[in-house]
Amino acid sequence: MLNNIRATANEAAINGKLDDANTDVKALVKDAQSLLTAAAALTGTKADDLRERGMALLDSALGKAGKYQDQAVVKSKELAKTADVYVKDNPWRTVAVAAGVGLLVGVALGRK
Repeated sequence: MLNNIRATANEAAINGKLDDANTDVKALVKDAQSLLTAAAALTGTKADDLRERGMALLDSALGKAGKYQDQAVVKSKELAKTADVYVKDNPWRTVAVAAGVGLLVGVALGRK
Protein backbone atom coordinates (compact mmCIF):
# COMPACT_ATOMS: atom_id res chain seq x y z
CA MET A 1 0.00 0.00 0.00
CA LEU A 2 2.78 2.40 0.95
CA ASN A 3 4.64 1.50 -2.24
CA ASN A 4 1.52 2.33 -4.27
CA ILE A 5 1.32 5.75 -2.64
CA ARG A 6 5.00 6.38 -3.32
CA ALA A 7 4.67 5.25 -6.93
CA THR A 8 1.65 7.52 -7.42
CA ALA A 9 3.49 10.47 -5.87
CA ASN A 10 6.54 9.81 -8.06
CA GLU A 11 4.36 9.56 -11.15
CA ALA A 12 2.64 12.85 -10.33
CA ALA A 13 6.02 14.52 -9.83
CA ILE A 14 7.26 13.19 -13.17
CA ASN A 15 4.11 14.36 -14.94
CA GLY A 16 4.48 17.81 -13.39
CA LYS A 17 8.12 18.06 -14.44
CA LEU A 18 7.32 16.87 -17.96
CA ASP A 19 4.53 19.45 -18.25
CA ASP A 20 6.92 22.16 -17.04
CA ALA A 21 9.57 21.01 -19.50
CA ASN A 22 7.08 20.93 -22.34
CA THR A 23 5.93 24.47 -21.53
CA ASP A 24 9.52 25.74 -21.24
CA VAL A 25 10.59 24.20 -24.52
CA LYS A 26 7.50 25.47 -26.36
CA ALA A 27 8.09 28.99 -25.06
CA LEU A 28 11.75 28.91 -26.06
CA VAL A 29 10.94 27.62 -29.54
CA LYS A 30 8.23 30.26 -30.04
CA ASP A 31 10.65 32.99 -28.97
CA ALA A 32 13.29 31.65 -31.32
CA GLN A 33 10.80 31.46 -34.17
CA SER A 34 9.70 35.04 -33.66
CA LEU A 35 13.32 36.22 -33.57
CA LEU A 36 14.18 34.30 -36.73
CA THR A 37 11.07 35.63 -38.48
CA ALA A 38 11.98 39.17 -37.52
CA ALA A 39 15.55 38.58 -38.67
CA ALA A 40 14.32 37.42 -42.07
CA ALA A 41 12.78 40.85 -42.68
CA LEU A 42 15.93 42.70 -41.64
CA THR A 43 19.33 42.93 -43.20
CA GLY A 44 22.76 43.72 -41.91
CA THR A 45 24.07 43.44 -38.38
CA LYS A 46 20.64 43.61 -36.73
CA ALA A 47 19.52 40.56 -38.68
CA ASP A 48 22.71 38.72 -37.76
CA ASP A 49 22.22 39.58 -34.07
CA LEU A 50 18.61 38.38 -34.13
CA ARG A 51 19.59 35.16 -35.88
CA GLU A 52 22.30 34.53 -33.31
CA ARG A 53 19.86 35.13 -30.45
CA GLY A 54 17.33 32.81 -32.09
CA MET A 55 19.90 30.07 -32.49
CA ALA A 56 20.98 30.52 -28.88
CA LEU A 57 17.36 30.11 -27.76
CA LEU A 58 16.98 26.96 -29.83
CA ASP A 59 20.21 25.56 -28.37
CA SER A 60 18.89 26.35 -24.89
CA ALA A 61 15.62 24.56 -25.69
CA LEU A 62 17.49 21.48 -26.87
CA GLY A 63 19.65 21.52 -23.74
CA LYS A 64 16.63 21.72 -21.46
CA ALA A 65 14.86 18.97 -23.38
CA GLY A 66 17.89 16.72 -23.00
CA LYS A 67 18.13 17.45 -19.28
CA TYR A 68 14.46 16.65 -18.72
CA GLN A 69 14.77 13.51 -20.81
CA ASP A 70 17.64 12.31 -18.63
CA GLN A 71 15.60 13.01 -15.48
CA ALA A 72 12.62 11.13 -16.92
CA VAL A 73 14.80 8.10 -17.69
CA VAL A 74 16.18 8.05 -14.15
CA LYS A 75 12.70 8.36 -12.60
CA SER A 76 11.25 5.69 -14.89
CA LYS A 77 14.02 3.28 -13.86
CA GLU A 78 13.25 4.00 -10.20
CA LEU A 79 9.54 3.35 -10.80
CA ALA A 80 10.35 0.13 -12.64
CA LYS A 81 12.45 -1.07 -9.71
CA THR A 82 9.65 -0.17 -7.28
CA ALA A 83 7.13 -2.05 -9.39
CA ASP A 84 9.45 -5.05 -9.63
CA VAL A 85 9.87 -5.18 -5.86
CA TYR A 86 6.09 -4.89 -5.35
CA VAL A 87 5.38 -7.69 -7.83
CA LYS A 88 7.96 -9.95 -6.19
CA ASP A 89 6.57 -9.21 -2.72
CA ASN A 90 2.90 -9.63 -3.74
CA PRO A 91 2.71 -12.06 -6.68
CA TRP A 92 -0.86 -13.26 -6.15
CA ARG A 93 -2.22 -9.78 -5.61
CA THR A 94 -0.51 -8.70 -8.83
CA VAL A 95 -2.03 -11.64 -10.72
CA ALA A 96 -5.50 -10.78 -9.36
CA VAL A 97 -5.17 -7.12 -10.35
CA ALA A 98 -3.91 -8.04 -13.83
CA ALA A 99 -6.82 -10.47 -14.29
CA GLY A 100 -9.29 -7.84 -13.12
CA VAL A 101 -7.90 -5.24 -15.51
CA GLY A 102 -7.98 -7.80 -18.32
CA LEU A 103 -11.60 -8.63 -17.54
CA LEU A 104 -12.59 -4.95 -17.56
CA VAL A 105 -10.80 -4.33 -20.86
CA GLY A 106 -12.44 -7.44 -22.34
CA VAL A 107 -15.90 -6.30 -21.23
CA ALA A 108 -15.29 -2.78 -22.58
CA LEU A 109 -14.08 -4.07 -25.94
CA GLY A 110 -16.86 -6.64 -26.12
CA ARG A 111 -19.53 -3.92 -25.91
CA LYS A 112 -18.28 -2.11 -28.98
